[in-house]
Amino acid sequence: MKIVRTVADLQKHVEAAKQAGKQVGFVPTMGALHKGHLSLVKQAVEATDYVVASVFVNPNQFNNSKDLESYPRNLDRDAEMLQSANCELLFSPDVKEVYPEEDTRQFNFGDLESVMEGRFRPGHFNGVAQVVSRLFDMVKPQKAFFGLKDFQQLAIIRAMVKQLNLSVEIIPCEIIREEDGLAMSSRNTLLNVNQRKNAPLIAHTLFESCKFAPELRINELKSKVVTQINQSDELEVEYFEIVDGNTLQAIDNWSDSDYIVGCIAVFAGEVRLIDNVTYKNTDHEY
Repeated sequence: MKIVRTVADLQKHVEAAKQAGKQVGFVPTMGALHKGHLSLVKQAVEATDYVVASVFVNPNQFNNSKDLESYPRNLDRDAEMLQSANCELLFSPDVKEVYPEEDTRQFNFGDLESVMEGRFRPGHFNGVAQVVSRLFDMVKPQKAFFGLKDFQQLAIIRAMVKQLNLSVEIIPCEIIREEDGLAMSSRNTLLNVNQRKNAPLIAHTLFESCKFAPELRINELKSKVVTQINQSDELEVEYFEIVDGNTLQAIDNWSDSDYIVGCIAVFAGEVRLIDNVTYKNTDHEY
């Protein structure tokens, strides 16, 4: 696996791969890699011929400076993990390489960004759109792979691709979990022992709620989930919304949509964890 730090070197290798007739897959990350990231890389390896991964902690998507400072970083370990997953090129730029000038673009994603993460993290998705669009322009992949754990982010990126008329196919990838159910996240490494012990309650509660989805009203189920998680002294729900999986708008009844997803954000101390569960889609219900 080659490691490059400049756009010029990146594009030299990518262009050579394309000239050789290879289809380019791309996995953008902020590093601190885990098995969830590697599952994206492995899917990219299976679906394309030449896989590029990026490691870049994007300052523009952090609305909390402490969160940016505490975000875990370990490039050497990340590189080893990517090589083990048969990634062919790692792009690890510094901030000036990605933003030689300040990116002042303002995206408008309408209702997609006014709820859930967008409501509690103002400016976050504009920063995501800025960096992902820049990376897409640098790499110019045919396919890009994103995890479904960041459910709202996936919707935003799809909307951005449509707005900018980019020729890249967005491939959603399933949530990868620890053995105890906790959704894999780079932030999990920041949990103390008691927080880590209690964190699986988030996933367990979401999975259990699927059993009650047909029986309880939406508001009743939301209340049940929040109450159960908040019973832990280590956890506090920031939001739990049951939404249409396409529009991300809250629904009032189970009959309001053919695609229903429950999205949650929970604080374990100062560590913020997100997860989601699908209650209903056109192929499978509850």
